[in-house]
Amino acid sequence: MRSSFRRATLPSPTLSETDSTVRRVRLIVARCEVVYTGRLATTLPAATRLLMLKSDGSVLIHADAGGYKPLNWMTPPTVIEEEDDVIVVRKRAGKSEDRLEIRLLDVLADSEHELDDATPLEKDGVESDLQEALAAQPDALGERLRLVRREWPTDLGPVDLMCRDEEGGWVAVEVKRIATIEAVEQLSRYLERIRLDPAKQTCRGLLAAQRVKPQARTLAESRGLGCVEVDLELLRGEREPDLTLFGV
Repeated sequence: MRSSFRRATLPSPTLSETDSTVRRVRLIVARCEVVYTGRLATTLPAATRLLMLKSDGSVLIHADAGGYKPLNWMTPPTVIEEEDDVIVVRKRAGKSEDRLEIRLLDVLADSEHELDDATPLEKDGVESDLQEALAAQPDALGERLRLVRREWPTDLGPVDLMCRDEEGGWVAVEVKRIATIEAVEQLSRYLERIRLDPAKQTCRGLLAAQRVKPQARTLAESRGLGCVEVDLELLRGEREPDLTLFGV
């Protein structure tokens, strides 16, 4: 039997909207079916899942397995519509449209919550120190770069360094202690948002870390992103570069 819960019918906005129709974070635990159509087509058969609808337009669908990654998701800007037992999330993707249809079969819980305003992530010592050192010496990234700003804002969070190269091109730099596949995904998401600005459509991405994992480098290169390994002790002048001997 369906649980009784408060149902809000949202208006039918247009895809020109940039603001989400969700005003607070909404959490739904429900047995549901999910169908995604867009660049490909996927289906999640009926099962009990956690649905998260955030005020920035993000929609995430989680199961109680698979770690922190959602089974399916949609990033902002989105349009969210709800009628009867169906939630539809739409997003313009170039000339096409991505569509996530969530059919609610049995709602176990449905609640909304006000969250605090976003505060910046506090990086651990090595990562924050590395970012500070690279901001002071962007040439250490292997090319002549000029720092424009630290913590350049995007609607998905700040990219660590925004620079310009010798030709005036934009370069977004994400700094990590160890660069993993997740770091590549993070930088890719930032670039997607940055490139929405016509003046930054050709912005390049650069991943800087003390160590870049091989899988991360492979994925980054496949996406046209650069990877640079940097040594914090060298940047601080705490040790001399290793000498290389060449035989005659």
